[in-house]
Amino acid sequence: MSPGGANSPRPRPQGGVRLAARPDAGAAGHDPPTEAALTTTLLATDGLTVRFGGHVAVDAVTCAFRAGELTAIVGPNGAGKTTYFNLISGQIAASAGRVSLMGEDITRLSVAERCRRGLGRAFQLTNLFPDLTVLENVRLVIQARERKGFGLLSTAASHSGITTAAEAVLDRVRLADRAGSKVSELSHGNQRKLEVAMLIALDPRVYMFDEPTAGMSVDEAPVVLDLIAELKHDSDRTILLVEHKMDVIRTLADRIIVLHNGALAADGPPAEVMASDVVQEAYMGKALEDV
Repeated sequence: MSPGGANSPRPRPQGGVRLAARPDAGAAGHDPPTEAALTTTLLATDGLTVRFGGHVAVDAVTCAFRAGELTAIVGPNGAGKTTYFNLISGQIAASAGRVSLMGEDITRLSVAERCRRGLGRAFQLTNLFPDLTVLENVRLVIQARERKGFGLLSTAASHSGITTAAEAVLDRVRLADRAGSKVSELSHGNQRKLEVAMLIALDPRVYMFDEPTAGMSVDEAPVVLDLIAELKHDSDRTILLVEHKMDVIRTLADRIIVLHNGALAADGPPAEVMASDVVQEAYMGKALEDV
């Protein structure tokens, strides 16, 4: 079975993996989340859809993400993983459906408003201020989080707490020794670590990582992966991870969801999803280790 074609048939359920039913992409009037669900659900998408002309890039994806859980989002190239992230974080507008954060409908909110409400995303491609220092990049994030600025009547000394907090974040990502360096002088791997530092500095309730180790060397990647593992210990946050490396997913994920042709195709514990023949053949390819 080919994973790539837009008309590929949907697989049949196998084993313990729940293969997602596809709701009507045009359905309206979704029921609000229950009080019980809100005690554990931080983020949810309900029938989330985006169309570009006649192409449906994300097709009615309904999924809830619980506190204390790391969910890996996998699928072949072009499956809609990054587009799904873009819809959740607000980079692109949904054609239909809803995004909820801690019970609040944020579907029509801007990227900045979603960020202020606790949604944090690290991008697959670097998104930094290259002419500022490493410390200044992180400090700006903390200032934005706390809504503080360096006005005409303020001094750098009055913001020493912000600088101290920024230095602590850099220490966590092993960049303290590069605090005074311009971002443009950093290696690609160190820029990726800085992106993670800036996301940690936001202190969000929902962490979104899009291939956080892409382009990093085997020596650099463990620092970022250890940080993500550390973030998992915070039981009142949730983590979404788009990642192609199966060894990373095995190490970190509590749950895997599979996207195919923009639709939610499978959802379950990592061992069950990976062991499913239908997921391996239709979505990951025969050799899961090679993905």
